Amino acid sequence: MTTNPKQFTPRGIIPAVVTPLTASGSFSEPAMRKLISYLIDGGVHGLFVTGTTGEFYGLSSEEKKEIFQVTLDETKGRVPVYAGTNGITTRESVMLTQLAEECGVDAVSILTPMFITPSQEQLIGHYKTIAANTSLPVLMYNNPPKTGVNLTAPTVAKLAEVPNIVSIKDSSGDLTLTAEYIRLTRGIENFNVLMGRDTLIYGALCYGAAGSIASCANVAPRLCADIYDKYMAGDLKGSLEAQFKLAPLRIAFTIGTFPAVIKESLALLGIDAGPCMDPVGPMSDEEREKVRQVLIGMELLK
Repeated sequence: MTTNPKQFTPRGIIPAVVTPLTASGSFSEPAMRKLISYLIDGGVHGLFVTGTTGEFYGLSSEEKKEIFQVTLDETKGRVPVYAGTNGITTRESVMLTQLAEECGVDAVSILTPMFITPSQEQLIGHYKTIAANTSLPVLMYNNPPKTGVNLTAPTVAKLAEVPNIVSIKDSSGDLTLTAEYIRLTRGIENFNVLMGRDTLIYGALCYGAAGSIASCANVAPRLCADIYDKYMAGDLKGSLEAQFKLAPLRIAFTIGTFPAVIKESLALLGIDAGPCMDPVGPMSDEEREKVRQVLIGMELLK
């Protein structure tokens, strides 16, 4: 576990890992272990479990604890493990954050509350309270399309001053907002910004982002890692090419109800991630064929 949170630097391509399920809907440990090996072998720089892509909203705290433990055991320190500890209330997020800390994760990512609409001042209080109740590095997570709540750039700049708040993942899809997060926190030591929209990784890196928490990296870990690795090596043309090659997969998310496209893609690649939680049902044969064609176009499938 990290001793000094500010020495921990979230960076690179971090898959927002799906939660593999059995046919009956319980957590599938063997499938999770297989998926983790596939991702690490693909060159990713971290693993992020129990996030939006991991269907956190349908998991009990006991299930989350098991996922943390299995992920840490399989990863064996090869890459950092980030845990989503999202709650609608501050109390719930504190409890889940402390649970993740007890398990030994490297950092936590905390989505803004959803369903309720707190003010910016209330959001500052929310994150400050969570950060004060853990010694772990804390990443904020902004996803207004899913939550209806937006962290403004001045709010993020204020929270970046908190000693163990080290980053924000921005899934707004608004590159202007991401750029403002970066601009307003440039002078704050050991704080960085991660892109959460897979079509904008290259653009965010150009602005100075430190990487991306990417759901597409479940399916195409090497391709996603190439966007970052090539950029860092100065191969901007290669990085942009990898970004363009990835785009059809992220755009295909609309074919089914999220995160069905990711789980169906993994199944087509021979990794059985199981079903999504009800009411998100399986895709139709026609939808599955569309996804298969996308994967063939990306040269992930023959």
